[in-house]
Amino acid sequence: MTSNAATPRFADEVRHSARLAAPLAAGHLSHGLVGFVDTVVAGRHGTTTLAAVAVGTALFWLPMMLPMGTLMALPPSVSQLDGARRRDQIGPLWRQSLWLAVGLGALLFALITVLPWMLAPMGIAPDIIPGATDFLHAIRWGIPAFTLYLCMRYLSDGLHWSLPTMLIGFGGLLLLAPAGYVLTNGLFGLPAMGAAGLGWASAAMFWAQLLAFALYLRLAPRFADLRLYAQWERPQWATIRGLLGRGLPIGVTITMEGSLFIVTTLLIGRLGDVSVAAHQVAINVATLCFMIPFGVAEATTVRVGHALGRGDRDGIRRAYFAGLALVLGTQALSALVMLFGNHAIVAMYTGDAVVGALAASLLLYAALFQFPDGVQVLSAGALRGLNDTRVPMWLAALAYWGIGMPVGAGLGLALGWGPKGMWLGLTAGLSVAAFLLCRRFLRSSRSVPIVQAAPVEAGPSVTVTDAA
Repeated sequence: MTSNAATPRFADEVRHSARLAAPLAAGHLSHGLVGFVDTVVAGRHGTTTLAAVAVGTALFWLPMMLPMGTLMALPPSVSQLDGARRRDQIGPLWRQSLWLAVGLGALLFALITVLPWMLAPMGIAPDIIPGATDFLHAIRWGIPAFTLYLCMRYLSDGLHWSLPTMLIGFGGLLLLAPAGYVLTNGLFGLPAMGAAGLGWASAAMFWAQLLAFALYLRLAPRFADLRLYAQWERPQWATIRGLLGRGLPIGVTITMEGSLFIVTTLLIGRLGDVSVAAHQVAINVATLCFMIPFGVAEATTVRVGHALGRGDRDGIRRAYFAGLALVLGTQALSALVMLFGNHAIVAMYTGDAVVGALAASLLLYAALFQFPDGVQVLSAGALRGLNDTRVPMWLAALAYWGIGMPVGAGLGLALGWGPKGMWLGLTAGLSVAAFLLCRRFLRSSRSVPIVQAAPVEAGPSVTVTDAA
């Protein structure tokens, strides 16, 4: 049914979305700054260390994107239950998500353990392999903490309270930066661990963030009525299957996009340490800029889900266009920074003139895809708010792997354009994804049936047309 309540003006929706998105974007920025800290510390230690951390980071985050995306089923589910005034169901749902996080964390730990054996067959340069292996073997111990932490932050985000995500995210950096520097360089009598030191520091940060968020949820009055720790149920497979049904396509979609960047890193790893080090600098800058529209997209997921829960079709579309207005503004700023500040930015990462020159040129290519990158992530977020996840998964596969990767590999490797050709492939894939996902949301949101939020075990609460 459609809500009879007066709808806020578009400007009000923009303000609501901006207030919710700002801490989310800051929280994502703090995760992006993890890569910044790793890159700067590794870059100062040496070009080979930087290249090893680049490859290790790529291989770590590639499989991690699947549980990150799968658990993203939690914010819209929580938001819809909150919008439908069914808060008593949020606590049990959250506790089941913890079981899912434990299972996903165990699988990822096993996978990261064996991944280093694949470095040589991938064609990674031999001098990069030892450091990348040490990094992966260290950081894997933080995986269980990270997947559980995601459940806690997604619960808070789904309830329109994103400030803890920002504060705990930046708090983690206060541990990572000094610990990473000390362990990498061997200060205070400790042995110099190189890339492995950054892995151990990152793992310690994940556990510290988990404990901080768990304590916050226990003590904060705003969560008291949810009775999050009141009892502990055994795994309820119907609920877990419902979360997987919603979340797995999200995880696959995010993996499709993220893997486009990560496999690009691995392919560039075939070209030697200078190319991969320059790529790592440029991709870290692009990743930091991406965290802002990613935060806006998560806010839009929550706003769309809340509008769906309260039965407000106009609010669904208004939330999307408010997010779009914010994203276009942030991406314009990012593109300008990359175009006119590329050399100054690169100088913060490395003192190697050859690496710096190549990285600065790659930032010009990154400026090209700022707008399509923002539009595609926002549209995907809005579709998640509608529980429309399966068709977007296939659209992402087409854009990123049917177009982006073949174009990048063809230009960069087959035609010998190097990293610049690979980055043109990234631009092509993101542009196609932006068009397809935006079109999907605009068509779906006009005709989406409005019903009250269903329990997760009942499956998605809305059904959208499968027409692409």
